[in-house]
Amino acid sequence: MHDNLASFLGASLDRQVWLACPPVDIATDGTDVLVTIPFRRVGNNDQPVLHYRLRIRAYGPEVIRLAIGPEDGQIRHSPMLQLDPGLVPESLSVVRSAERWVVVDTMGKARVQFSLAAHPTEHWSDLIPTPKPELEMSILPNGQTAVELDAYDQFTPGQYDALGLGIVLENGRPQAFTFSLHALPNECFAGTGERFGKLDLSGRTIRLLNQDAHGVNSPRCYKNVPFFISSRCYGVFIHTSYPTRISFCDYSTKAVQALVEGPGLDVFFIASRDPGHVIHRYRQLTGFPPVPPLWSFGVWMSRMSYFSADEVRQVCRRLRAEGWPADVIHIDTGWFKTNWICDWKFAPDRFPDPAGFLAGLRSMGFRVSLWQLPYVSAKASQYVQAVRSGYIARPKTDAHDGQSSFSVKDYAGTIDLTNPAAVEWYKQLLKELLEKGASCIKADFGEEIHMDASYHLMSAEELRNLYALLYQQAVFDVTKHVTGEGIIWARAGWAGCQRYPVHWAGDAACTWDGMAGTLRGGLHLGLSGFGFWSHDIPGFHGVPDFMNSVIPDRLYVRWAQFGVFTSHMRYHGTSRREPYHYPKVAPIVRRWLRLRYALIPYILEQARQVAESGYPMLRALVFHHCDDPVCWHIDDQYYLGGDILVAPIMNDRDRRNVYLPSGRWVNLFDGRIQQGPTLLMDLHCPLDLMPVWVRFGAQIPVYPQPVQHTGQMDLSKAIRIRFDDTYNGITNSPLGRIWNA
Repeated sequence: MHDNLASFLGASLDRQVWLACPPVDIATDGTDVLVTIPFRRVGNNDQPVLHYRLRIRAYGPEVIRLAIGPEDGQIRHSPMLQLDPGLVPESLSVVRSAERWVVVDTMGKARVQFSLAAHPTEHWSDLIPTPKPELEMSILPNGQTAVELDAYDQFTPGQYDALGLGIVLENGRPQAFTFSLHALPNECFAGTGERFGKLDLSGRTIRLLNQDAHGVNSPRCYKNVPFFISSRCYGVFIHTSYPTRISFCDYSTKAVQALVEGPGLDVFFIASRDPGHVIHRYRQLTGFPPVPPLWSFGVWMSRMSYFSADEVRQVCRRLRAEGWPADVIHIDTGWFKTNWICDWKFAPDRFPDPAGFLAGLRSMGFRVSLWQLPYVSAKASQYVQAVRSGYIARPKTDAHDGQSSFSVKDYAGTIDLTNPAAVEWYKQLLKELLEKGASCIKADFGEEIHMDASYHLMSAEELRNLYALLYQQAVFDVTKHVTGEGIIWARAGWAGCQRYPVHWAGDAACTWDGMAGTLRGGLHLGLSGFGFWSHDIPGFHGVPDFMNSVIPDRLYVRWAQFGVFTSHMRYHGTSRREPYHYPKVAPIVRRWLRLRYALIPYILEQARQVAESGYPMLRALVFHHCDDPVCWHIDDQYYLGGDILVAPIMNDRDRRNVYLPSGRWVNLFDGRIQQGPTLLMDLHCPLDLMPVWVRFGAQIPVYPQPVQHTGQMDLSKAIRIRFDDTYNGITNSPLGRIWNA
C-alpha cells in the first residue's frame, strides 16, 4: 500500500491490513440481509482468506444500516441510540443476477447493490499485473442517492490510496475497520462536531477524539460527533465511541475515508431531500432535544468567578438598579471552600445560608446556575467514601490536585458513570443543590477521563468519547426530576448529547479570531444534530494575559450583538463581564439586550420547531439553500431560526462582505429590501448596528414592552411584525419603544 494509506491506517509490522473482495453468499435473515464477504491480506496475496458477514438493515425509506465484525455483523445497542418508535426495521429481500446482487425493500426499491460484473479490458501489455477483484458496493439509503464504496483507489495493484472496506488485525484480532466512499470533485462535507475551521471539510483529516480544545482555533475539539453530511444530501453516522479518523478527500482526493479504532463497524447511511431532513432522520436514531425552559432564553451573567453570596447579590442588585435585563446568575468555580476543589458544597463562611441566598435571588427574578465537574479531588470531603465504594476510577499515577491547570489531571479520579451505584451517588450530590434552589448545573469538562484507570463496564478507550453522554444524561435527569425543567450547561459532546441541552462553545480567546472560530464551531455543531448552542460573551480568556487582559469595547459590543442572535446568551470569562464595567459602550449594549428580550417569543417559537425537526436554532445557510454552491463555503453568516439572517461584524473596521441568498430580504433596522442572490461588498455598519435581514413576508412574534426578566413576560401580549413593503424600519415598528429607549 502507499505510504499515505499506511499512515492513515496506522499500519505497522504487527498490524495486518485486509481488503474486502466480492461477496460469495447473500441470504435473508428475518428482516435483514446477511452477506458473506471474503478478505485478503494487502501486500501478500498468498495469505489465507478471512470471511466476515455483513448485516444490512433498513429503517424506513431513507436509512440503511451496515454492520460487520467478528460476531457476524451483530446489531448492537448503545446509549448513543434512542430509536424513534416509528423507525422500525423494514423487510428486505434479494434479487440475484449474474452481474449484480440487489437488496430491495417492500416497495421494490433497490437499497444496496453489489456489482459482480467483470470490468472490460483490451489486452495490450503484461507489464503491470491484473488486479484482484475488490468489493464493489453501492448504498442507496433512499433508493435514489447512490453512495458508493470507493473500490480500486490504487496506482498499481497493491499500491492503494484508500480501501473500499478493510480490516486491521493485530495478533490475529480485529483492532480497527476502515471504509472509503467515492467523493465527487465538487462535493462538500460538514459536521463531525464542533469544528472551528472552514465549513467545507474537504481536504481535511479529522480525528474524533474528545479533548479540551484549549480555545476555538485549533484542530482539537470539545464536541466530536461521528456524523457528517454531504452536499449531495446524504449523511453518514458511524455508530461508535472509539476514536475515529475521517479523511475528507485528503489522503485520497477522490474518497472520504474513515478508520474506526475498535473491534467492529456499524454505520448508518441516510439520504433525503435537504440537510434538515437528513438530520431529522439522524435524530430519529439518536434522539431529539426538548425545548429548554423560557427563562433560559434570557441573559445569563457570569464571570470566573463570584466568590461570596454578598458579591453575587451586589452584582444582581446593580443589574436591576441600572436596568440590565437578565434571568440567570452563574456562580463558577468559587462557591466551594477552596476555589476549583469541587465538593458540591457551599463554603459555609462565604455562603452561610445557601437556601435563603438562592430564594432571595429568585425573588429578584434570578435563577442560579452552579459550576461543577465529574472528577473528585483527593481534598474533597467525599473522596474517601468514593474510593471505598468504587464510585471513582482512580489512575495508577498520582493526580496533581494542586493549582488548577484546567485539566482532568488536577483530580484524583473520574466518577465512574458506567457504574449504576456511582451514578446514583453523583445524582444525589446534585439533587441536594437543586433542592436548595439551584435551577441549573453547569456540566463542565467531561471531554477527557483518566485513561490509566479501570472502569466498571468498558475500557477507557471505549468510554472516553462516550463519557460526555453518560455525564450529561445524569445531570439532565436529576435536574428534570427535581425542578421539573430539563436543562444543563455543558461543554463536551458526542452522538446523542443533543438530547440534553444546552451546550456552549468552550474557552474562546477574547479576539476577533476567537469570535470567528466560535461561530464556525456552532455552524458545524448544528450540522451534527445539536439544536441549542451558546458561547461565552465576549470570549473566555484574555490575550496575551489569560486572566487580566482588558477586553476592547468594540469586541465587547460586537460579540454581544452576535449573542443576541444565538439560541442562548451568556456572559462569562476570566475577568469582568458585566456591561456596566464598559461605560463607553454601555448604552449600546443595553439597547441590544432589550432587543434580545423582545425577540424571545420568536426564539421560543423556533425552539419548538427545533425540538421536533432536524433544524438547529443557529443554521448554516445550506439548511435553506443546499442547492446554492456558494452557501457551502459561507461560515461567517447564519440563520437564527427559519426567518432571520445574521452577518456578525468580526473586525474593528465596522465592515464586511455579506452574501444574501435567493429570495427577498428586509433589513431589520432600516426596512430596505434586497433581492438575492447578491453579494454586498465592503458593507459598512456602525458599531450600534449589525447586518441583520428578515425573509420578505415573514411574520415575527416579538414582545413589545421592556422587561427585566422573563418572569415579567405575559406571552399572550406578544405581537407579530410583518416584514414586507409596509415595514419602515425598527424605529417605526412596534419595537421602536424598546430600540429608542
